[in-house]
Amino acid sequence: MSVHSLFGSSLRLPIIAAPMFLVSNLELVQACCHAGIVGSFPAANARTLEDLREWLTQMQAFQKTHPNAAPYAVNIILLDKMNDRKEEELALAEEFKVPVLITSVGDPTEAVQRAHAWGGKVIHDVVSIRHAQKAAAAKVDGLILVTGGAGGHTGALNPFAFVSQIREFWDGLLIVGGSISNGQTVRALEVLGADMAYIGTRFIATTESMASEDYKTILIDSAAADVVLSPIFSGVPANYLKASIVRAGLDPNHYTAEDVKIKNIKAWKDVWSAGHGVGSIHDIVPTAELVDRIEQEYRQAVAKAPFFDA
Repeated sequence: MSVHSLFGSSLRLPIIAAPMFLVSNLELVQACCHAGIVGSFPAANARTLEDLREWLTQMQAFQKTHPNAAPYAVNIILLDKMNDRKEEELALAEEFKVPVLITSVGDPTEAVQRAHAWGGKVIHDVVSIRHAQKAAAAKVDGLILVTGGAGGHTGALNPFAFVSQIREFWDGLLIVGGSISNGQTVRALEVLGADMAYIGTRFIATTESMASEDYKTILIDSAAADVVLSPIFSGVPANYLKASIVRAGLDPNHYTAEDVKIKNIKAWKDVWSAGHGVGSIHDIVPTAELVDRIEQEYRQAVAKAPFFDA
């Protein structure tokens, strides 16, 4: 399935703004869609099911009043023990005919069947080749490869290895996330064999995101060396900003799960995430301005002549 067959002709750049817990709000999603890239949010960001219904109502209205905007996507965690309202979220997605579901953690088979019945598409994020094979067998419409260096719950595989091995059995839509902060890296993924980029961290530093001003300031002041990988805060390996760990009252080089428990430190709320691409982020700008910038960088990269002439 091609990028345009899934997302339509309104897509300006091959980019999905990744759904980020406690960061992606309706203002950011709508700004992304209006700018011509796919905006997305985790269903969990709507704190109650009533809130989720309201968010979907607003997105439905946005689509009607902005027919040329890019589509939006909703992220649903499929594993019951991680999401006790999965069924209700899927039911609301079905009621509102959400155009794209981003599914995470679990078997996407049921979600695919239900989404296809209402005309929606499902793209599933994976961190390993085994998980990608299972998602492909479930007939998802696209795979998101979460590679080493991604923000949040991260993968471990290098994108060169990951993409090439996935392409041995998957010729469908391929989206890659991990350390993508500018138009050059979006183009590089296409050369590598991917179809789209999955960008999270760069959109934290936008005026529309609901990240706190402290979070945004720490992010733009950080480089790759200031990102640390830890399984302690959420129980799963994830990348965090070292300065946010200090801000939470911990020594970033010496802390334990017991320290985190005693101080009641919560992942995403008290310690903040970022990917390795953070060192390329130097300002906080409106989403429209950021997408304009990425497009300019992307077009320049496309136009650049190869080192060796054919």
